[in-house]
Amino acid sequence: MDQLAHATDKIANHREIGLTDRPGARSHREDASLLNSRDSGDERTQGFERRGDKEKLRNRRGPNDDTLVAYCEVTPLALDEDDSVRRSEPPTELVGGDEAPDATTEDEDRPGRHQKVIILSAQIVQAVFQPSLLQLMVGRRRRDQIERPLRELLDPGVELVEAEVRSIDPTARRVETTVGVFAGDALVVALGAEPDRDAVPGYREAALDFFSPEGAAACARALEGFRGGRVVVTVAALPYKCPAAPYEAALLLDDELRRRGLRERSEIEVYSPEPAPMPVAGPVMGAAVVGLLEAKGIRFHPGSRVERFEPGSHEVVLTDGSRVGYDLLAGVPPHRAPAVVRGSSLAGDTGSIPVDRATLETHHERVYAVGDTTTITLANGKPLPRAGIFAHRQGLVVAHRIAATFAGQPAQDEFGGGGYCWVETGGGRAAFAVGEFFAEPDPTLSLRAPGRSWHAGKVLFERSWIGGRIERRLARACLALGSRLVGVKATI
Repeated sequence: MDQLAHATDKIANHREIGLTDRPGARSHREDASLLNSRDSGDERTQGFERRGDKEKLRNRRGPNDDTLVAYCEVTPLALDEDDSVRRSEPPTELVGGDEAPDATTEDEDRPGRHQKVIILSAQIVQAVFQPSLLQLMVGRRRRDQIERPLRELLDPGVELVEAEVRSIDPTARRVETTVGVFAGDALVVALGAEPDRDAVPGYREAALDFFSPEGAAACARALEGFRGGRVVVTVAALPYKCPAAPYEAALLLDDELRRRGLRERSEIEVYSPEPAPMPVAGPVMGAAVVGLLEAKGIRFHPGSRVERFEPGSHEVVLTDGSRVGYDLLAGVPPHRAPAVVRGSSLAGDTGSIPVDRATLETHHERVYAVGDTTTITLANGKPLPRAGIFAHRQGLVVAHRIAATFAGQPAQDEFGGGGYCWVETGGGRAAFAVGEFFAEPDPTLSLRAPGRSWHAGKVLFERSWIGGRIERRLARACLALGSRLVGVKATI
């Protein structure tokens, strides 16, 4: 959510900004000139005016304005992050907020300047805090507790416009949408990763997919009628976002079955094609997570690749021919870049967008990408995990760099690969993983033992994203204080 916060406050102090969101949805232009002086004569910008309930576009130019076009996903992460930049409300909620100058005051007397921030979204409905889908899955949260109308998360002066992106032209920094063509002096793509629920036959019909509000709620309903049996958590295929999610799901399911007095009548098993939990973090981290599972009597089956799901017989068929029966199946789908990204010249071999790991710039000048839609290769040859905390930090880096460039100053902020995440273990406790992913030859991470204080931090993190305006500010203040007390460099 915060990913483009500084773009919306720092850059908005000097010019109008457009933030867009969701594959197929988003983009906006603004007036242009300072950053891209060589293109200052281009008729590249459009404005919009409201007519009834629809936004109609009109061409216009502003001789003293720069253009930032960004694509951000609004609906469920991921977690996280999405994740994430993907939730377009964060970029604007800090405009004039507690960490930045007020975007409505600094340039009020300068003719030709605009302080308006515009987000374009095809789905304006609700912003979901995706890490809490796991709590929804076991009935510890209601859906209305982890989501909020997007408009309620936007600061005054931020305008929301619906559009659907049909194509991206990074060379011209231009996108074609259902309401017109938009171009900018800087382009930020933050479309996240989308679940590919049809990648493995039978998955959609068989699994209770907790990577969506509907799937998580369906799992909670299934648990209400569950009377014991075999519970299987399976990773359908790689890659997927939120590396800890399947293991947190198993631990929370264990806790819920214990609470209901059904644990002794149940088995819980985790099947994953990975050689160990969170393998990019190294064998020590993997062993620590396996230890958490074993302490709860949860069996882990690494290297288990799924060939297909058979919902009729309640079986998972693995590639080695073995069959895994289940009474309740919680599933993790593979994720991929949205089609509009895969079909653009930005995409690399995997369909995601390769970027400079420090600046997040693509191979196109002044075109950036952040979050789950990107691919960054680590020193050990493995990709940086898809996690919301990375999207958050990357968004801030890009915002700082664009703001500096627009101001004619050197862009110095860089993404350093630091990250952390909570691992919910149930019983009001959570473990906490923290480390440096750009360390060589392998990432260096540690896992703090489960405790109630870590869980409290996770709850504060949730409220800092999805609470009311005052609640968000208070939660951020508490997180900032807590991070200093425990010696963790947090991105707030």
